[in-house]
Amino acid sequence: MRIKDIVNRDLVNLTNCEQEPIHIPGSIQPHGFLIGLKLDSFLIDYCSGNTLDFIEVSHTMILGKTFEEVFGPEAMKSLLDYITTKQMLSSSLLKMTLLGSEFVCTVHRSGEVYILELEPANPSHRMPNEVYDHTSQFLTYMHSTHSMQDLCSLVAKGTREVTGYDRVMIYRFDSHYNGEVYAESRRDDLEPFLGLHYPHTDIPAQARELYMKNLLRLIADVDYTPVPVFTVDDVPGKNLDLSLSILRSTSPIHVQYLHNMGVGATLTISLIYKQKLWGLIACHHYSPKNLTPEIRQAALLQGHFITSQIGLRQSQEEYEVSRKVNSAFDKIDTFNLSADKESFEEFIKQPELLEICNASGVSLIVDGNVYKYGVEHSDEEVIFLADFLTEHSISTSFSTDKLLNQIPDYKHLCEKTAGLIYHSLDLDSNNCIIWYRPETKSEVLWAGDPTKSIIKDKKGLSPRNSFNLWKEIVDCTSKPWFQFELDATASYAFSLQRQLNMILVMKEEEKYRKLSEMLKEANAELENINWISSHDLQEPLRKLQLISSHLMAEQDLPPHVMHMLTRLNFSAERMQDLLGDILQYTRLKKNDDPFEMLGLQELIQEVSDDEIGSSDLKMNIKIGALPEIYGVKFLVKQLFANLISNSLKYAKADHTPKIKIRSSATPKAFTPHSNALFHVITVQDNGIGFDQEYAESIFNIFTKLHISSEYSGSGMGLALCKKIMQKHNGYIKANSSIGEGTTISMYFPITRIHK
Repeated sequence: MRIKDIVNRDLVNLTNCEQEPIHIPGSIQPHGFLIGLKLDSFLIDYCSGNTLDFIEVSHTMILGKTFEEVFGPEAMKSLLDYITTKQMLSSSLLKMTLLGSEFVCTVHRSGEVYILELEPANPSHRMPNEVYDHTSQFLTYMHSTHSMQDLCSLVAKGTREVTGYDRVMIYRFDSHYNGEVYAESRRDDLEPFLGLHYPHTDIPAQARELYMKNLLRLIADVDYTPVPVFTVDDVPGKNLDLSLSILRSTSPIHVQYLHNMGVGATLTISLIYKQKLWGLIACHHYSPKNLTPEIRQAALLQGHFITSQIGLRQSQEEYEVSRKVNSAFDKIDTFNLSADKESFEEFIKQPELLEICNASGVSLIVDGNVYKYGVEHSDEEVIFLADFLTEHSISTSFSTDKLLNQIPDYKHLCEKTAGLIYHSLDLDSNNCIIWYRPETKSEVLWAGDPTKSIIKDKKGLSPRNSFNLWKEIVDCTSKPWFQFELDATASYAFSLQRQLNMILVMKEEEKYRKLSEMLKEANAELENINWISSHDLQEPLRKLQLISSHLMAEQDLPPHVMHMLTRLNFSAERMQDLLGDILQYTRLKKNDDPFEMLGLQELIQEVSDDEIGSSDLKMNIKIGALPEIYGVKFLVKQLFANLISNSLKYAKADHTPKIKIRSSATPKAFTPHSNALFHVITVQDNGIGFDQEYAESIFNIFTKLHISSEYSGSGMGLALCKKIMQKHNGYIKANSSIGEGTTISMYFPITRIHK
């Protein structure tokens, strides 16, 4: 059987140090030993090289054998009971006697392997009641504090009492994972680290990921010699993930980092809040120090206590500010805006508008008008910011505490405003509301230059070795916006948008009300004109005709006088016809005759017979097979009477008028994009025709394309036809060319019209 170690000997350099595979070092720390068992057979497939130091049996002697073969059935039974009762990674530790020695064992699963980490039982460890006393005291401290920082200070003190480390720090991360020493308990002779900041590179992403998986990490002696892990060499590329391991060996770069700080041993406990790494309990000792598994569990409990309190303490700290914000929101939400500018100017000066997010200024843009309060920017600068944010915000809102990052070329604007909250009030314009915060200069104390966390020198790659105080002045940055402030502005922006929409609706209603009144007045005047034209003007016309007729009956009238009287009589008749057509046109609107199913075949035949009987012209009218339509009989008869009369009126002088009336074989849509279907009825003649460019204008009132003296009529006939088709929810159009005749097409809807 061949045996090999799985030590990771890949070099770490500047290109891969942030991806260093620290979860598979292939080695462990020497204060315990490790065994890896196959899941199915409990065969010992992995073993650290230091078993001889603990059980007087070398790793070469136990690799490839089952756990029971090496340690006996009683140890096997204890292990099986522990696994089957699901106590792995719990606070319950497994104590076993192996080959005559007492061990405390932690067990977890890694892929297809059970990993056992065994440390000698310590008969001098603290009694459980001693640990309980510390925990009870800590609970008392918890109930006597209110702020997060006070609680963290007590946690640091309590953890140091339980563990005995020289220094215990509560280390809190910001949004970029830069760390701050938030609370500290230390030996009196040690230099304080409280308030110092450490760059995110001190704890790279892969290390933070392991802190999320494994809540407790111990280095008993930073000067330890790593112990290799061996395995049976039966599969190429064999390895073992030690992410959850207590004994896992540490990155050489991290060990050097601790050397540079003068630290001899460490204990790190993860603080997880809302599934994110909120911070760490970082314990430092300036000489080697190991803890029993029981004490580690007590220290881990301290971490659980603080994470259970993070949300509560933060809520308590934010409650008072949030209460004021909500009170301001309630007050400003009741402000009654109106459409006039004076109302907006009064609104923008309401102090509650600033209080809802603790801003220093606010601006409102509505229909191109800028209203602002507490804002140093000019109107042009406010509009520039609004346009920029409208274009570059991912959604309809945006917030930042460092505007300079968004507009680096406009530092002069950021000197007036460092942070802002933007909300759009209209997707189709730049109507918006913006809250502003000024710059808050701050001094950050770093533990060494944060830009030099990893250094390459003649000795190779190493972490920085200087932890001297390094100051950084942070400018062009405002106080960060709390989530409840962002929520309050979002809610109010929605409420304001609703008010603006209501104002817009009211303005439109007022506009339409005025238009409606104007329309009523115009209709009333039109009705009056119609009455005058159709009734009052008829009487003078009749008198003109009567007088001219009497005069024309006189004898011995000069020829030129007779000619003038004839023209006068003709003009009076034309005017009377015109007034009649106007009356007929206006009556269409008031026509209340019922709609019914009409057989076009019989109806048009009747109209055709009337026209033939009343005309002296020879004509040829052919009527094809026509469908039934839903319409008003009187109006449809008038429609076809006008069209036939029009065709006869504009017939060629030397041709017999020919008129064809027919229907399309199948229903059609009026436009390609319409789903409605229509019966298409065409009236085609062989008359003089007209230029197609006038195909739409001929349906306008009083439109005539030919000289009145040559062709009689008022120009109302086709306008009446269009009005009748509109009454039937249909359409009418014309196709013609000069000298080639005209085709009028009418589209009658197939579905019934509900009137």
